[in-house]
Amino acid sequence: MLALNIKHAVQQVIGERADVLAQVLREQVNLAVWQRQLPVHITDCAANVVAHDRTLAESITLELSDADEQPDLTGLLARYSHLPGHEALVGDVRSLISAFVCLVDAKRIGVRMRVLDKAMCPRFHVDHVPLRLITCYAGLGSEWLSEDAMDRRLLGQPAAEPVDDGLINRAQTGHVLLAKGERWVGNEGQGLIHRSPQASNGVPRLLLTLDWLA
Repeated sequence: MLALNIKHAVQQVIGERADVLAQVLREQVNLAVWQRQLPVHITDCAANVVAHDRTLAESITLELSDADEQPDLTGLLARYSHLPGHEALVGDVRSLISAFVCLVDAKRIGVRMRVLDKAMCPRFHVDHVPLRLITCYAGLGSEWLSEDAMDRRLLGQPAAEPVDDGLINRAQTGHVLLAKGERWVGNEGQGLIHRSPQASNGVPRLLLTLDWLA
């Protein structure tokens, strides 16, 4: 009898509770979205950071021995420690890192916090990483497609991208996306198709990404 290699239909899962993020571990899921509402003092702090520095680009690589270890974020946004809400903003980043580490038992995490005033990745694409967390503390969140909205073979070709606005999903400020890339074992050819928000040109965003490095 021949063994059949059957791939399940790719799905995206969305919810309003943090535990929805664990759904990304399911074989057929390439995106989990936590549609959360950020506290005002965090969004106000993020807006102040953006107003102070349009060129902000901070990067940290965290080495963690176990999931219970608290990440050292002493230097993150240190120039803005005087701003109201700074401690809460950094604390939120720390909580997301801890959840990310716990979910996949990560030992090394790449942390990037940037202010962007234009679409960094304007074309729909897939990431060549195992797993990436994406959230915007100020400005619009990322855009993504359901599996049948675009032919993967034509990624990078502007003419092949959907023109129907209804086919494009959009994250809002504060929403947390956990997206599988092409290097997640068993997810080859099924990485999330996404891009930077097109409507963000000229409107600054404070973007946090976490990458699973090991």
